[in-house]
Amino acid sequence: QVILTADGEGVKSGVIFTSRDSGKTFTRIDLPFYPFKPITYHLSNPDYLLVSSIDKCLWLSKDFGNTWIKVHDNIQTYTWGQGDTLFFSTSLKLTVDADRRGELLLMRTEDLGNTFTTVASKIFSFGYLGGFLFTSVVKNAGDPRVIYISTDQGDSFNQAQLPSATMEQFYSVLEADNEMIFMHVDEPGDTNFGTVYTSDAQGILFSKSLEHHLFTMLGKSDFTNITSLRGVYLTNVITEDGYIQSVISYDSGGEWISLNKPENEECDTSAQNCNLHIHGEYSVFNNKAPMTPLSDPSAVGIIIAHGSVGDSLTRPDVFVSDDGGYSWNKTLKGPHHYALLDSGGIIVAVEYYPEKPIKTMKFSTDEGQSWKSYNFTDLPIIFVGLASEPGTKTMNISIWGYRPEDEYKATWVSVTIDFEALLNRDCEEKDYVEWVAHSTTEQNKGNEGCVLGYKEKFRRLRKLSVCRNGRDYIIIREQSPCLCTKEDYMCDYGYYRHENSSECVKQADFKDQDLELCLNGEEEVLQTTG
Repeated sequence: QVILTADGEGVKSGVIFTSRDSGKTFTRIDLPFYPFKPITYHLSNPDYLLVSSIDKCLWLSKDFGNTWIKVHDNIQTYTWGQGDTLFFSTSLKLTVDADRRGELLLMRTEDLGNTFTTVASKIFSFGYLGGFLFTSVVKNAGDPRVIYISTDQGDSFNQAQLPSATMEQFYSVLEADNEMIFMHVDEPGDTNFGTVYTSDAQGILFSKSLEHHLFTMLGKSDFTNITSLRGVYLTNVITEDGYIQSVISYDSGGEWISLNKPENEECDTSAQNCNLHIHGEYSVFNNKAPMTPLSDPSAVGIIIAHGSVGDSLTRPDVFVSDDGGYSWNKTLKGPHHYALLDSGGIIVAVEYYPEKPIKTMKFSTDEGQSWKSYNFTDLPIIFVGLASEPGTKTMNISIWGYRPEDEYKATWVSVTIDFEALLNRDCEEKDYVEWVAHSTTEQNKGNEGCVLGYKEKFRRLRKLSVCRNGRDYIIIREQSPCLCTKEDYMCDYGYYRHENSSECVKQADFKDQDLELCLNGEEEVLQTTG
């Protein structure tokens, strides 16, 4: 399903074009409002749509945009929760900058806008991710901000045990699932970095994970969850001399290390340390690279990213990892847009020239080891981007762009390519091979794939097999428990790991202090051992 938003002269309200057949046909719908933010899909029901208007109203559609109902006035931010639950922040007094003063209410509706419940007040901001509901609150005037977290959709909240933040600092939830939270806490001053903390399963007790983590005052961070392999996260740090360097964790933030240099790429002779560094959101924002790293759960182990080798980030080329970031291969020179199709069986790439017309795309059926070129049009276009349905199951990709006609007009073009004509053979059992995650390089052979208490064995496509996984392809995974090591455990509350060490050291801030917290309205004293 596809939705396009339209704008133009004389348009008094919003217009969208919807398609239920992958863009082959579109239906025009005139909206009773003018959209302010991109339309948000429901997590499981594609007919449910949510969007805010320029006059700060929240609108809901239950029939893929054909009809709309107003949910609430004067909203600030909003998100889907579990099931049909909606969360949004509002200020009933219609005050200006209520979010800056911590005067917002957090509202919840569990029946798509028929009834409402106020679940928190006097908040600055909120978020919902991985089953955790977060609020940023100031208890009393003049106090620093603190984070409260709910695991029951807002019925109850507990204060997260994190460093407090002044009005000049901020918190940011980097990632969360049903087991833990990654939280960035800004450093005082305009440093453009902070500290990453990881939580326990309840989201209450946090331990220090990574210092000098890049996060700019404009809200740009390179933190990336590598969804193609469990436990893998990638981000960038700022060194003391201001350079940006990449680090990766294979154990959900327990340890962070530099990325290995690809075997087919060499560093400049002036480099003191030869590692791979990956461009993320910060580089995209500054037009240093056109895309952030790409991975997907259905394409096991595969990561595509822009990067460079040396002491720090420089000009981007395209690199591919087939084992979750342990090893890398330089696969394309210069910046590209890229996409995964057929559960990773196909990689599509288009060279990125902001103003130069193109007519050629590239594709690979062996995880980026080799590439073929295809002319998708006779008349070149100014390339804008790639579009496909969410996920990587599809074998169709649309290339968007335009052809300038004169100084003020252009013809927009979309070319859809169906790779089923190329891969016309369904994959058979002989086309797959067994692969044990976290065990493919010298760096990790000692643990035989044991990470965070169990091993995972996958069935994945052989690189030389030219066939289609198909839309019905299912990941076959075998899990087996294994003995944990020190590295598999988080440090206790108030402790952290020194770099390149498995020992947990008590944080200086907590020395000679009792570790107390309020849990479900009762004060408890923590007994910690590190």
